[in-house]
Amino acid sequence: MDIIFLRELKIDTLIGVYEWEKRVPQALQIDLEIALPSSLACQTDNIDDALNYADIVRRIQSELASRHFSLLEALAEHVAQILLNEFKAPWAKVSVAKLQAIRGSKMVGICIEREQAKP
Repeated sequence: MDIIFLRELKIDTLIGVYEWEKRVPQALQIDLEIALPSSLACQTDNIDDALNYADIVRRIQSELASRHFSLLEALAEHVAQILLNEFKAPWAKVSVAKLQAIRGSKMVGICIEREQAKP
């Protein structure tokens, strides 16, 4: 399985259950590992046969700019489903962390792995 990865993507978004969190954007760090639908790009060296990192980032940024999530778990699941359904990844690992949300901790978060449903 061929996997592309994206590390330490920083996005400001509305996340949390408290009233102030519904009004004040917070910084998140997102790390992704995404299985390629095929290894064709390895042979062709053609961007049309690959998953485009920039397209993935733009899609995630757009989605997180337009909605509020109460929980990191729900946000991570939503991102994973975008990767599986829209980008046709057979498997994805999504890590999402709030930065400096807990005093004395650099970050707190969740890591999930999802795969395409078997027919």
